[in-house]
Amino acid sequence: MTEHLAYRIRRSDRARRVRVSVDAQGAVEVVLPRRSPASAAPAAIEELRPWIERRLGVALALRETLAARGPTLPYLGAQLTLTPQAGRTRAHRKQDALLVPADAEQAQQAIERWYRRAAAQEIAPRLDAATAALGTSYTRLSIRGQRTRWGSCSTSGAMSFNWRLLLAPAAVLDYVVWHEACHLRVMDHSPRFWALVRQHCPDYEEQRRWLRHHGATLVL
Repeated sequence: MTEHLAYRIRRSDRARRVRVSVDAQGAVEVVLPRRSPASAAPAAIEELRPWIERRLGVALALRETLAARGPTLPYLGAQLTLTPQAGRTRAHRKQDALLVPADAEQAQQAIERWYRRAAAQEIAPRLDAATAALGTSYTRLSIRGQRTRWGSCSTSGAMSFNWRLLLAPAAVLDYVVWHEACHLRVMDHSPRFWALVRQHCPDYEEQRRWLRHHGATLVL
């Protein structure tokens, strides 16, 4: 007998087809178009059960990884110990400690702001060095917090990077910077582009694999 999978149903006027999602907490949701029959939900669950179970496994592994951190956060391969302090409103690094507000909600916001500031400080010199080596330049650098995108390069030379990259090893950040910098020379992902990336970042394939396997853990 097939084990029952718990899920919630949500009706949507905007949905054109049945959709199934699994969030990081392992909650399964079925989105139904307003006029779809209720029977469409269990049918979708059964059809997508192998995919759902894989996603549930990924979600469980993510929760275990985050729980294993304890009172620490990764920073380019190092570990920063979170140290709550009463009366503090901003996060501040002191050697291997990250001093944060005592209130949990304030701490979360302060930590993200600190990582965003640190990302600009870490990425700008790396990007400057990469563009100088490539004999090109960029027009603007911005730090963002996209869910899945690690970096981007526009045709105008505007560069964008995800602050969550600072939760990864330094080699991963270096690869993403080189990847986007190389787009200033080659805008597509042709063999010529990857050859240019390999020239400046010989182990780029290893860093790409790391992001594919561990990218979901780059959260606070």
